[in-house]
Amino acid sequence: MDPRLNMQQQRRAAAAGGSPALTGAQSRRRKLPPRPADYKVQVIIIGSRGVGKTSLMERFTDDTFCEACKSTVGVDFKIKTVELRGKKIRLQIWDTAGQERFNSITSAYYRGAKGIILVYDITKQETFDDLPKWMKMIDKYASEDAELLLVGNKLDCETDRIISRQQGERFASRISGMRFCEASAKDNFNVDEIFLKLVNDILNKLPLDSPSRELCSSILSLQPEPEVPPELPPPRLRCC
Repeated sequence: MDPRLNMQQQRRAAAAGGSPALTGAQSRRRKLPPRPADYKVQVIIIGSRGVGKTSLMERFTDDTFCEACKSTVGVDFKIKTVELRGKKIRLQIWDTAGQERFNSITSAYYRGAKGIILVYDITKQETFDDLPKWMKMIDKYASEDAELLLVGNKLDCETDRIISRQQGERFASRISGMRFCEASAKDNFNVDEIFLKLVNDILNKLPLDSPSRELCSSILSLQPEPEVPPELPPPRLRCC
C-alpha cells in the first residue's frame, strides 16, 4: 500500500476534526475503564472549634494548607481514593463543625462512620478538656465497632505546647480500642499516616475476600455523592 495514501487519509481526518485511528496498546488503553473501588468507607473528623479538623482533611485530600481557614458551618466533605493492601478504597471524609450549636446536625453523621478521628489542639487546654464531651457524643451516636483515633494537632507549635504527649496517650489508653498520635497539618507531619492507619484498622474488620455485591452494611453507597443521612438537608458548604 502506498504510504502517501495513508498520510493523506490522516490529513483528511484531521481536517474534518477527527484523529488518526489508534492501534494496538493505545487503542486498548483508551477502552479500559478505571477499576472501581473495592471498598467505600465513611470517616468523620470531630473536635472543638479551631483544632485544625479542616486543615487535616484538606492536607490529606488536596495537599493544601490555609493559614486563615474559616470555621466549618455544619458539615463539609471530601472524597479521596487510596490504595492499601492491594485494595482500592474510596474514602468519604466528613469534616464536622466544632461549635455546640451544630451538634444536632452533625450527630447524624456518626451513625454511618466506620472511622472517627477526634482532634484537639496541643496548645489549647480547653480543647483537651472537651474530649470527654466528644466521647459522650461517640458513645451516644456512633457504632460500637467504629475505629477511634485521637489526634493532638499543631505539632508545629511545639514551643507553645500545653498538652504533653503523655497526657494524650493516657486519655487514649482509657478508651477501649482508641489509638493516639500527634500531627501537624501545617508541616504535613503524620497526616497521611493518620488516615491510612485508620483505614487499615477498618479493613481488618471487613471481609476482604468477599465480592463487592456481597459486602456488608459497612460499605456505603456513594451514588449520588455524597451520601447524606435522609433526615438531614444537604450539607452547607463553607464560603471560599
